[in-house]
Amino acid sequence: MVSNGSSATRPLIGLTTYAERAQTGVWDTGFALLPYNYVESVSRAGGVPVLLPPIDNTAHGAEEVIAALDGLVVSGGADIDPARYGHQPHPATTATRPGRDGWEAELVRHALPRDLPVLGVCRGAQLLNVALGGTLHQHLPDVVGHETHRPGPAVFGTIRVRLAAGSLAASILGDEVTVPCYHHQALDRIAPALTTTGWAADGTIEAVELPGHRFVLGVQWHPEQDADDLRLFQALVTASTAARHDTKESQ
Repeated sequence: MVSNGSSATRPLIGLTTYAERAQTGVWDTGFALLPYNYVESVSRAGGVPVLLPPIDNTAHGAEEVIAALDGLVVSGGADIDPARYGHQPHPATTATRPGRDGWEAELVRHALPRDLPVLGVCRGAQLLNVALGGTLHQHLPDVVGHETHRPGPAVFGTIRVRLAAGSLAASILGDEVTVPCYHHQALDRIAPALTTTGWAADGTIEAVELPGHRFVLGVQWHPEQDADDLRLFQALVTASTAARHDTKESQ
């Protein structure tokens, strides 16, 4: 069921964006952009989407942004720079965006002590793991021996994910869920603070959570691609609404 709360009480949900060169109309220049599916998913779930473009100076703005938000979505996108987790780049690791990595890591660093609800999507789940001290498989086909998680350029795969009983993810989605995916990297060593709560049949880690927090969930798949299943975004909006209420009560 899609929330239809009034705009006066809707939580502000930050969405991290890409910073890319793009074309529109007569313009060919740098843009802060994001697939519109993210915006629609948050809006239809009852939140107010707020786009958060990367800022090169990561010391500038992250704390103020988090203080203004009720929830955060760390979106998908380019490979994370392996230098951030102490690895040399794999030949398949290309088009990294170190500035975006730093900005999003700062957002997460300020969000967690405030118990701000956070949903990490694909790269966002990887960023959450790396920001907390974990590492990544830089090219998943080397590990699992197939391309199911990214069948081809701009072609989403479909996988079945098993979720741990009693986990946040399972409380939202049930014990198993079929999801759209598009990634060639995946979580390897899990950050000590995180708990693994979802797996694909080939053993790929598909969901991680941060125990002791209101709502911190990273999923390796792309929930914004399934317009008929808003459950993750609805759960984020519900948690963000509660966080907003608690903040007002404490003021």
